[in-house]
Amino acid sequence: MGLLGEVLLLPLAPVRGTGWVLRQVVAEAERQYYDPAVVQRELARLVAAYENGEMDEAEFDRREDELLARLEGGARPR
Repeated sequence: MGLLGEVLLLPLAPVRGTGWVLRQVVAEAERQYYDPAVVQRELARLVAAYENGEMDEAEFDRREDELLARLEGGARPR
């Protein structure tokens, strides 16, 4: 794209910049969401809550499945 194209697209610069920022925020949020260390800490808290009687087995199984899916989802190349 030449100088003329850049000049014509200049009014769209804030929109393009906002799009870039949003993509960066989403990428960081996904990185943190699928981070194995975070998921393992949440699994440990879940087990402790179950062992302390704070939840029943059905709730434990449901939440454990969600966490394991996150752990598996983060291991796949994207």
